[in-house]
Amino acid sequence: MSPRPLLVVLTTLVLVGAGIGAYFLARETSVFALEQIEVDGAPAPVAAEVRTALADYRGTSLVSFDTRRAALRLAAVADVADASLDRAFPHTLKVRVRLERPVAVLRQGVDAWLVSASARVLRELRKPYPHLPRIWVPRSVDVAVNATLGGVGAQGVAAIAPLRPLHVRADVREVLTGRGELTLVLASGTQLRLGDSGDLRLKLAIAKQLLPLTRGAAYVDVSVPERPVAGYSNPQVEG
Repeated sequence: MSPRPLLVVLTTLVLVGAGIGAYFLARETSVFALEQIEVDGAPAPVAAEVRTALADYRGTSLVSFDTRRAALRLAAVADVADASLDRAFPHTLKVRVRLERPVAVLRQGVDAWLVSASARVLRELRKPYPHLPRIWVPRSVDVAVNATLGGVGAQGVAAIAPLRPLHVRADVREVLTGRGELTLVLASGTQLRLGDSGDLRLKLAIAKQLLPLTRGAAYVDVSVPERPVAGYSNPQVEG
């Protein structure tokens, strides 16, 4: 090999080696140490919880920072549905948060919890409770903050979570889950009977069309979507 190509090869190897060395130096030193955590999309109390959950990463290098593992840590923050993390060199971690959407107050005796659209228990509540539908569960149901409800609690959440996305304008006060059937009790006193948990979005879409036409009804039954029924206290006006 002539001297000139050999020199090119040696120079390339030196540059590659220097790059690798610089990378490992950045990984192991404080050159790119995490100093600041910026949280977007969350109110101050939740943002503080996010920073606390990630506090152990302060001082570690952003070069070796594992965003996937850090995102898993945020699962401990009940209000956070998911989050994206971006390294902003030299010293900042940017966290974009999507919050859980509260949809109901879960009741069990004198106890109450705030529950999200994903049936996640967000926090324990004290009076006054927020103006959200009540879902009652028996004492036999285990309820824990940051856990996901199952059984009748999850069924009740499934019945009301689509109301907002479907733009169903119904002031729901309570969700009844007895005997495997779902009923939404409206502020007007009307019962919106949904039957079992099948085809809930279809049933609610039909109820959206019927409720304005059935004011004063004792109940609106969409448990069989093909044959909705409205019942009135006065049988002569039943439809």
